[in-house]
Amino acid sequence: MKLNNKYIIGAAIISLLISTSCVDDMNVDPNRPSSVPTTTLITSSEKLLIDNIRNENISLRGSMLFVQYFAQNSYTSQSRYDIPFSYSDDYWQDTYSVLNNLQDVIKLNTNPDTRDVAAANGVGRNTTQIAISRILKTYAFYSLTDVFGNIPYQSYGSNDPDFQALQQDPDNITPKYASQEKIYTDMLNELKAAGDTLLRYNTEKTFGAADIIYKGSNDKWAKFANSLRLRLATRLKAKNPALYKEHFDDAINKGVFTGNSDNAVFAYSTASPNEAPLYRATIPVNRTDFAVSDVFMRLLKGENSALPIVDPRLPIYASASSATKEYTGLPYGLTEAEAGKFAATNVSLPGAVINAANYAEVLLEYSEVQFLISEYKGWSKPEYEAGVQASLDKWGVSAADAATYIAALPVANQENVLNQKYIALYTQGLEAWSDYRRTGYPNFLLNKGDVNFQGKIGDVEVTYIFSPLFGDGGVPSRLYYPIKEQNVNKANYQQAIADQGNDRIETTLWVFRK
Repeated sequence: MKLNNKYIIGAAIISLLISTSCVDDMNVDPNRPSSVPTTTLITSSEKLLIDNIRNENISLRGSMLFVQYFAQNSYTSQSRYDIPFSYSDDYWQDTYSVLNNLQDVIKLNTNPDTRDVAAANGVGRNTTQIAISRILKTYAFYSLTDVFGNIPYQSYGSNDPDFQALQQDPDNITPKYASQEKIYTDMLNELKAAGDTLLRYNTEKTFGAADIIYKGSNDKWAKFANSLRLRLATRLKAKNPALYKEHFDDAINKGVFTGNSDNAVFAYSTASPNEAPLYRATIPVNRTDFAVSDVFMRLLKGENSALPIVDPRLPIYASASSATKEYTGLPYGLTEAEAGKFAATNVSLPGAVINAANYAEVLLEYSEVQFLISEYKGWSKPEYEAGVQASLDKWGVSAADAATYIAALPVANQENVLNQKYIALYTQGLEAWSDYRRTGYPNFLLNKGDVNFQGKIGDVEVTYIFSPLFGDGGVPSRLYYPIKEQNVNKANYQQAIADQGNDRIETTLWVFRK
């Protein structure tokens, strides 16, 4: 097995093995699946998956900027859509490393020579280990296809000849790119099958404490699979209404999240090197690169006409300025020269809870499930309010403040439900970006030519205009394919471009085309 093959096990798992075990026989290949316990693989896969989705480059300098939750204090080019190709390279390679780890869990549980050992010592049935791995693989593939579009894809349940990723023995380093239409259809089938398996053994546990997300609860993993189906099925609302309804109804009937205790979260640690991504990118290195954007701050403060009420999550989502003790957003998309006029001490940085070392990153939560059901029911009020209530509860807002806020909410309609969903998805940049690309909401994000600041700098009245460096002037629709992929897998890369459109950030992906 070649270590430089991005479609096989990554260097991270090798490092983990070195730190947790001894190799007694130097003739044994430590990269072979048979030498790796499935518990080790599942722990590393969960952590690497969340590390990658929420890392500094793809999230903090990517999707969290695109949906204008954050603005940059310095080095502002990413907020103006100058996205280095290295961001794509790293995200692509690291996600496929996660996928190969999960695929190895499946192999260990299907290979007659290893399946008994894989299920020994109360780790869990072969079938439920496979089911949880299928759910996590689906989440990883979703996080790739929503960023790039057509990608190499692999399925446990389908032998579609277009699904060529993760192939080994022999290694396939030039897999075809599957279409998003096929990928989304299959991801929904994978979640359905995995959820059904886990429901059959819902009182049992799988992986135990090695499962950081649910501590081995099959019942909660089944709810997660069905709740994630709601998210992915809703992507197909306009593309394939019948499939949308089929999966939505089936998922609801089989059981989705019913409270915040069901939320899928990965809790980080205060111990190095296992701190949360935002903390690692800022606190240990004493950096203040990211502030809460003025766009988002105005919404939370009730200064946006779309939602003229103060949000009680404001002091949780943001910190008061250290100099003024006020909540002040940083104008979004400034040039570096303009950003230099705004001292980090005069604007609001992310809140202490958000920036904690042991922050629990969310994969999916109950509030989103309620907003998705509200949309399915034609923007229904009960689920709209339940979604807001769930978010307020999760963040620790008092019952009295929550009741006051909900009583003042505007009517339930598309704009208002999706605005509240946007607020609740704070820190979940990828999903907020995907939802914006699908719906166009929130409809107040800055575009090229909009005024991003007007006021006094010292004694001088100034007006700054948002001027992106790349793209068509709006929020990016995707990221570039990796340079390495263009070189190693050129023919399939070129076919993907022919099928999907130019390799530019303004090319709209199939799943988001109206």
